Amino acid sequence: MDESDTRRAARVGGEAPAADSPDGAGRVDIGVCRSLRITCISETGWHDTGALLGDIKAAGGMQANQWKTAWQPGNGAGSASLIEIEAVDGRGYRILLDTGWDPDYMAERFAATGVDALLRRGEIDLLLVSHEHFDHFWGLEAVLRLRPDIAIALPASLRDEGRAFLRGGAFAPAGARNGIAHTGRLLWHGADEVHRLADGVAAVAFDLPIALGVRGEQSLYVNVAGKGIVCITGCCHQGVERFAQFARDRLAGGERLHGLYGGLHLAPFGPLDDAAQAAIRSLAEYGFERIACNHCTGAVAVEKMIELGYPVVCGSGGSGSASERYVGNGDQLRFGCGIDDEPAHGTEPASDF
Repeated sequence: MDESDTRRAARVGGEAPAADSPDGAGRVDIGVCRSLRITCISETGWHDTGALLGDIKAAGGMQANQWKTAWQPGNGAGSASLIEIEAVDGRGYRILLDTGWDPDYMAERFAATGVDALLRRGEIDLLLVSHEHFDHFWGLEAVLRLRPDIAIALPASLRDEGRAFLRGGAFAPAGARNGIAHTGRLLWHGADEVHRLADGVAAVAFDLPIALGVRGEQSLYVNVAGKGIVCITGCCHQGVERFAQFARDRLAGGERLHGLYGGLHLAPFGPLDDAAQAAIRSLAEYGFERIACNHCTGAVAVEKMIELGYPVVCGSGGSGSASERYVGNGDQLRFGCGIDDEPAHGTEPASDF
């Protein structure tokens, strides 16, 4: 299946066919791309962690339903990234990973990074929602204002409230709002299946219960020529070991894991516990050559990785991100042959391939 086939699959709304041609070990060949560029639109999920934790406690703890929780107005920001893939023949494929939380905040971030213009012109091929949590999904209206018919790929485990949210509506007292019905196609991704989106790009949904009544998270794998596989995640609720091991066990070329990007959910609210410490130590087993973590990874976890000598990619510390120690809002990084592995500083306006 070539890239035009996968683009067509996304636009007509069926599931993109699973990648074929297993290798001798039964691993799936997802193809290869020439280069990858990631723009961190926003990694700031919320403004005040204390207020967020207070809201969760008042709702009954981490087992509460996020759609019925009274979140403090004005605390929402959001997590979202632009994933740009250059095919071997030079053609491009763009994925918007997540939509953030507050639509107005996200509209500002889309404008600051040039994503608004790409959406208006129909130059983003797919919106991929990693999971249903408020800071990754509730900013949907900011996308639909610009492109209501964009194809959306979601975990098949999405709750009824999430499905209703796609059709437009408001949820009180949560403060979630979407005033624009989605009119495009939906791609539902079942767990543990390799969904090839374009040449060298695949999505995989992982089934597990996660906090606040949400189930399942999907992530991306991009196989970059001459480099290896880059693992891209929203929050990595499935665990970084499970995420990396899936690539090693199930994807052709998985023995070389080149990059890791996104939230790793190690210390989102503060100190490292024993499980997080063990997860950080396990990263050494996979040989990542670039680790560009942010969002729910937690600053203390990033510092631990740096202490252990891991190849952590630094950022600019601008546009609302709290530190230069990790890739932050407005930062951009590239992967590919002939591309220097340099710190991510500043965002170039999104451009044609």
